[in-house]
Amino acid sequence: MKEYLELCQRVIDTGVWVENKRTGKRCLTIINADLEYDVSDGTLPVMTTKKLLWKPAIGEMLGYLRGYTSAAQFRSIGCNTWNANANDNPDWLANPFRKGEDDMGRCYGAQGRDWRNPEGEQIDQLRMLYDDLRQGIDNRCEVMTFMNPGERDRACLNPCMHTHTFSILDGKLYLTSYQRSCDIPLGVPFNMVQVGWLLMIMAQITGLKAAKAFHKLINVHVYEDQLELIRDVQLKREPYPLPKLKINPDIKTLEDLETWVTPDDFELEGYQHHPGIKFPFAV
Repeated sequence: MKEYLELCQRVIDTGVWVENKRTGKRCLTIINADLEYDVSDGTLPVMTTKKLLWKPAIGEMLGYLRGYTSAAQFRSIGCNTWNANANDNPDWLANPFRKGEDDMGRCYGAQGRDWRNPEGEQIDQLRMLYDDLRQGIDNRCEVMTFMNPGERDRACLNPCMHTHTFSILDGKLYLTSYQRSCDIPLGVPFNMVQVGWLLMIMAQITGLKAAKAFHKLINVHVYEDQLELIRDVQLKREPYPLPKLKINPDIKTLEDLETWVTPDDFELEGYQHHPGIKFPFAV
């Protein structure tokens, strides 16, 4: 949590104002930052200087792993984060590839579970790395990427946290996650939970021990209508100790994640937090 708060202050102190064409808002912006999470004892990097709805964060990542491409599918597991991007984004509404209400297009889940090679054959990235990790194989290619340059025009939003690389070292599982666009008041706290959760759940279903996650941030920014709240409210608060994530021990395989698992199969122990902050969301 200290790393995150220091990063927020760094953006405020050294950021440069940039006009964002997609949202029509200015952003105070820096380039390049790194966060690191040791989840070996079950500690989950959950925001404590404001209340975070952590179950929707897990639900969203669970939807990606299942290959969801509809906001309705995400709503069915308690995650509403895709409603606006699927249905309120003018550029996407006018896109000829949009299939109708709630359609997200070829982003995130479509790429992770249904990448297409030049012959049109399905490539299931998640299944491939899962099968390797279960056998203790790390060929330095245990990568799942949601970024497909050939289909960027067929998605309601280009993936922000776009690539996850798994590594095995001495029987322990590590994760490096890359994020191109980082809304630090709203998006990054959500993504921090997802990075920690992804490492822990993949360790559980592959029989490995979770170690550390490395979260690499590229364009880190605060929108102009978020600045006052993060500077004058959130950064004035003292963080609490981080909570521990308890995972249903019956989750043992990728098939479990694909079928019956819900965000209610995860519990946080000792989650103390300050009141929530309603940061504006930019579509």
